[in-house]
Amino acid sequence: MNLSDFDYHLPPELIAQDPAPQRDQSRLMVLHRENGVVEHRLFRDLVEYLQPGDVLVLNETRVIPARLIGHKTDTGAQIEVLLLRRLDQGRWETLVRPGRRAGPGTRLVFGAGELTGLVMDRTDAGGRVVAFNSARPFDEVLTALGRMPLPPYIKKYPDDPQRYQTIYARQEGSAAAPTAGLHFTAELLRRIEAKGVCIVRVLLHVGLGTFRPVQVADITKHHMHAEYYEITPAAAQAVNAARKQGGRVFAVGTTTTRCLETAAKETGEIVPGAGWTEIFIYPGYCFQAIDGLVTNFHLPRSTLLMMISAFAGREKVLAAYRTAVEAGYRFFSFGDAMLIL
Repeated sequence: MNLSDFDYHLPPELIAQDPAPQRDQSRLMVLHRENGVVEHRLFRDLVEYLQPGDVLVLNETRVIPARLIGHKTDTGAQIEVLLLRRLDQGRWETLVRPGRRAGPGTRLVFGAGELTGLVMDRTDAGGRVVAFNSARPFDEVLTALGRMPLPPYIKKYPDDPQRYQTIYARQEGSAAAPTAGLHFTAELLRRIEAKGVCIVRVLLHVGLGTFRPVQVADITKHHMHAEYYEITPAAAQAVNAARKQGGRVFAVGTTTTRCLETAAKETGEIVPGAGWTEIFIYPGYCFQAIDGLVTNFHLPRSTLLMMISAFAGREKVLAAYRTAVEAGYRFFSFGDAMLIL
C-alpha cells in the first residue's frame, strides 16, 4: 500500500491547541464498521455503547517530563533533547534537535549545571544515545528541569500540564500521552463500571514507534520502533474470561491495541507477559484481540491512521474524517474522539 493512500485535507484551525474545558465534554464520533454509519455524540455518552460483560482496556502509562532544553558546552548553542527510553542507569535513547550538531562526543549541560550529558552514539532510527550525569537522582533532576513533551503542532504549553496525563496514569515511562484516554473522568469510569463493564489496565510506554513519521512510499517497508509493554496475569485473565462469556473487548487507544494484539494468540486469548513490541498494524491485518476501539483523530500518513484503517476499512475511515472536518471536529492530541464499533 502507498503512503499517499492515507492522506487527507485538514484545515489548520481544526488542530486543537487546548483540551476541552472538561475531559468528558469532548465530542465523540461513533463509526459503525459494518455499514459506515456515523453518529455524533459527546464523550460522556460512551457508556451507552457498552454492555454488561464487556471489557474496557486502559493503558496506565504516565508521561515523564521528557523534554530537556540545554546547550552545548563548547559553543553554547541551544540543544533540545527528547527522552525516548531508558537503556540503563544513566543512558537514554533520545531524539536531539538539531541533530547535526550533536554527534558522538558532544557534551551537553542543562539548567545551571545540575544535569550534564554526553552523546555516546547514533541510533539506527536517527536518534542519539546520551549518558547523563547529575549529583542528585536523575528522576529528581528531570522533574525539576524537564517539561511535558507536547507534539510540535501544539504551539501553546497548557496552563495545567496534567491535562496531558490520563487520570489513571500510574507507571512513568512515556514520551507522549496515550491521548484517547485523556477524555475519561473518574465519574465516567464509575458509571461504566456500574453498568457491569470490567475495566482492565495494561501498560505500553509510548515512544518513537507510535509517533515516528513514515518516510517510505511503500508502507510495508516501514519499520516500527520497539516499545515496552506489560500485561499482568490478572489483566489477561479478566480479558480472556470476559471474551469466553461473550463480552466484547474495547481498547482505549492505539497503544492499548498494540499491546493487546502483540499478546494475543490466533484464538484471541491474551497471554500475560512483558517485553518489547514492534508490531505494525495496517490494512490487511487480522485483529485477534479487540472488538471496539476508542481513539482520537490522527495525523495524515501516520501509522495510527493506518491502524484504524485496518480495523474499520480505509474508505470508511477517510469518509468519516471528511465528515469530521465538515462538522468542525477538533483533531489530534487535545482534540475530539472516535468510537469504532
